Amino acid sequence: MSGWFLLGAPWDSSGSRRGEERAPGALRAAGLAGRVAVDLGDAATVIGGETRDPATGVRALPDTLAATRALAEALAHGMRAHPELRPLVVGGDCSLLLGVFAHLRRAHGDVGLWLVDGHPDYVDAQASDTGETADMEFAALTGAGPAVLAGRQVVVADDEVLPGRQGRSDEIAETAPMVASRHAALIGHRTTDLDAGAVAELARVPRDVLTIDARAVVDDPGAAGRRAAAWAAGLGVPMWLHVDVDVLDPSALPAVTYPQAGGPDLDDLADLLAPLAAAPGLIGVSVADFRPDLDPDGRHANRLVALLDQALWT
Repeated sequence: MSGWFLLGAPWDSSGSRRGEERAPGALRAAGLAGRVAVDLGDAATVIGGETRDPATGVRALPDTLAATRALAEALAHGMRAHPELRPLVVGGDCSLLLGVFAHLRRAHGDVGLWLVDGHPDYVDAQASDTGETADMEFAALTGAGPAVLAGRQVVVADDEVLPGRQGRSDEIAETAPMVASRHAALIGHRTTDLDAGAVAELARVPRDVLTIDARAVVDDPGAAGRRAAAWAAGLGVPMWLHVDVDVLDPSALPAVTYPQAGGPDLDDLADLLAPLAAAPGLIGVSVADFRPDLDPDGRHANRLVALLDQALWT
């Protein structure tokens, strides 16, 4: 447990403050801060706008870019200040991956991603019902989203100077994609009983992404985790592990915005994550999409902290 630092990302891409942004505080209250060596507090990632950008279809685009910049800078600071520790970034929603990879791409070059999620998060921005970046962050990371999210220039701090650049950019990363699709795995997504929009979203996922669907996870979570770990070992790049807790079946965790039946339970998820957490190439973990407002007595926050105990630190 002493090998980690904690960084909160209270980020709700809907701009409605419906609940995800409260998750870092709720998980701290459930004991998460006591499981790590250092708690760095929260990055300034609160989203306050709900208007969709007419050019891109992205909701709250200016706040999203500012949040991306803030999280990238906070993560960079944490990793510089504590090089002996790995980051545990707690959201908020899956949009936090934009900030995480804005830093990782600059600092580490090629980095792979295990995306454990009930959804592919590959919605086309203009076709999205909501415009929330949590619907499309995987597409943006792999270069298929709007250019301003997919990355053309590096987000830099005010006091950083890069060759040929001055000041800040409104865009996210130096090169697109931030994650090569061949270095990405999508794990736990649903592939049955989908509506037409979900079918179209799944069809957009690049074919060279490793996919391990929810049925495979439920049937043998340990084998699914070992398969994803072995695949990553062959890539030869550092890996980031992201867990969207809506990968869980609603019977195990109903406190999410977009629940879907057919997912693993908490023990299954712990078994899936254990080989990934033990992988020598793992450089950090993020957790997203928990809704404390749907957990009035805190029981689900406690269960998520216990899950991290079981999966990451045992």
